[in-house]
Amino acid sequence: MITPSLFRALRPGPVEVDRRTWSLTVHELGVLRVPSGRLEASDPFVTLGEGPVVDVPPGDYPVFVTVADVSDAQDGSHLREAYLSLLVAEGEVAKVEAATSGGEELGEDEFWLVPVDAGTVAFADAEAVRAKMPEGDWYEDLFETGEDDSWFALMDSPDHLREGCANIVFPLATEGENLILAHSGWGDGAYPVVRTVDAEGRTLGIHIDLLVVGPESDD
Repeated sequence: MITPSLFRALRPGPVEVDRRTWSLTVHELGVLRVPSGRLEASDPFVTLGEGPVVDVPPGDYPVFVTVADVSDAQDGSHLREAYLSLLVAEGEVAKVEAATSGGEELGEDEFWLVPVDAGTVAFADAEAVRAKMPEGDWYEDLFETGEDDSWFALMDSPDHLREGCANIVFPLATEGENLILAHSGWGDGAYPVVRTVDAEGRTLGIHIDLLVVGPESDD
């Protein structure tokens, strides 16, 4: 079980992790359009269009990355993305639970996972992925073209948003349909998709927990 006190998405400041004190900062990555209300979490370079899909009210939502300074000197020399978060509503977090779709219930300590093989996670409207991405070889045509607007170039550019993150409009977008991505903390693996809710059960946010903040585990 993830307790609200240990869940540090969107909460800047010091955090103790295995007897080490790290600092967290929160960075805005722009607004994600989710007109269908079907939010997909994926590794955009490997599983785009195949990731778990979570229900949210249709709308446009700000997305943030929470970054941990894991350097020994706490001087910003070693940064790791800890959470990618879509903020649905403001409020006080009363519970952190598995994010699902259509009222589906999972067992205790079960979560939908985002498999990552390219060190990256992303949020996008699931229907927009299907409708606004072109046919063809996405890697050669979009991801790594050698141009400044390729997806890898935007992700690596400190001048776009921040190095390691990007907000990208789909090639066939007609109303600004987009994808927001970030590096996945320690890299490849499988990361849970969780929901924060308030005391009334209202969804406050959807998060990909990159398992940077929390006790070390072999699981």
